[in-house]
Amino acid sequence: MDWTRAVNAYCERTDPGFWSEPVNALTNGAFLLAAALAWPMTRGDAGARLLALVLGIIGIGSFLFHTFAQVWAGLADVLPILAFILIYIHLATTRFLGAPVWAGGLVSLLYVPFSAAVSGLVERVAGSLNGSVSYLPVVLLIGLYAFMLRRRARETARGLAIGVVILCVSLTFRTLDGPVCGAFPLGTHFLWHLLNAVMLGWMIRVMVRHRNAAGPGLAPRARAG
Repeated sequence: MDWTRAVNAYCERTDPGFWSEPVNALTNGAFLLAAALAWPMTRGDAGARLLALVLGIIGIGSFLFHTFAQVWAGLADVLPILAFILIYIHLATTRFLGAPVWAGGLVSLLYVPFSAAVSGLVERVAGSLNGSVSYLPVVLLIGLYAFMLRRRARETARGLAIGVVILCVSLTFRTLDGPVCGAFPLGTHFLWHLLNAVMLGWMIRVMVRHRNAAGPGLAPRARAG
C-alpha cells in the first residue's frame, strides 16, 4: 500500500496542498475544545477521562487528514474515532446495563462485525452516502441503549436520544458535502466536525451524569468481571 498516496475526498479540497482545506482543518479545533470542556467533569472517573483524551486525539487525527490528505493520515483520522466508539460501548454495557466487564469487552468486539454487516446492507440499498454509511451502526446502537434504558434510567435514555438526534444532523451535513459541492464549493463537511464535536462531548456528559446518579458503587455486576 502507498501510505503517501494523495486522498481527495471532500468538496473544499481543490489541490494536494497542506492548506487546501483550511475550514475543514481548523474546525477540528472544536474537538479539542470539547475535550477540554469535558476534562474537568471526568475527574475521578478513569473511563470518562479516557474518552475525553481520545476526543482530543480525534481532533488531531482529523486535522492531519484534512491537511496532509494522504492514506496514513486517513488512518490517523478513523482509528481514534473507532477507539472512542469501542471504549464507549464497553462503558455503556457495564455502567448503563450493569453487565460484567468481560461482557462489555465482548460487546465491543462484536461491534466490528455488526458494523460491517449493517454498513454493507445499507450500502447495497442506498450507496455509501458519501462515506457516512459507516456511522449508521453507531446511530442504531445508541438508539438501542436508549430504548433499553427508557424505564430504568430515563435521564440517561433521554441523553442518549439527544445524542442520536445530534449525530443524525451531523451525518446529514457529512453526506451532503459532495452533492452540494457545485453550488457551495466550501462544502458542508466542516459542519460535521462542529456538530460531531458537540455530540461526542455530550455523550461523555451523559456517561458522567449516569455514573454520578448511580453513585460510587455503580452496578455490582460491573465489578464482578
